[in-house]
Amino acid sequence: MFDLIMANFAMHISLTPAEADYVQSVLQHKVVKKNALLLSAGDICRAIYFVNKGCLRIFNIDREGDQYNISFCPENWWSVDIASFFGQSPAFYSISALEDTDVFYLGHAAIEKLFIEVPKFERFFRILTQNGFNLYQRRITSNLSKTAEERYLQFQKQYPKLEQRIAQKQIASYLGITPVFLSMLRRNKQTTNR
Repeated sequence: MFDLIMANFAMHISLTPAEADYVQSVLQHKVVKKNALLLSAGDICRAIYFVNKGCLRIFNIDREGDQYNISFCPENWWSVDIASFFGQSPAFYSISALEDTDVFYLGHAAIEKLFIEVPKFERFFRILTQNGFNLYQRRITSNLSKTAEERYLQFQKQYPKLEQRIAQKQIASYLGITPVFLSMLRRNKQTTNR
């Protein structure tokens, strides 16, 4: 049950058997149904989520009700509105499930206690935050400087096989294009690959 998340931790820190037992004892688990919200913008983000199976999305809704996907979080990814979670302030983003999703999560108090009980987790979450910040900076630069086709190819590279699992409108929202334009990009790509 804990294999994937423990392997994720092992990417950046080495845990003793006692530390591994401790983190497993504080991790909470739940299954989130497709389309269910884990966080609504304006609420306080109370947990940081690890996707064990399924896919979450982080998104924002503008005044007209249009949704903008900021990030997809498939298996082995973390999902959080980081400013809301660590500042315990109202969230700017919402988080929902794109398919039935199995998550592990840590609440704010649990993670603060984890930092004290197993200090190396501060290092793990610092690296996670740095990697996330780097990802967002690259995404902003990509949106400003790359064509829709280049962004689509980058999406395919960053999220291999996700395209077959989620709705075209979700991908189009992430790329900043219409679903019709995405269909055209896909057709052009299929034609060039023949």
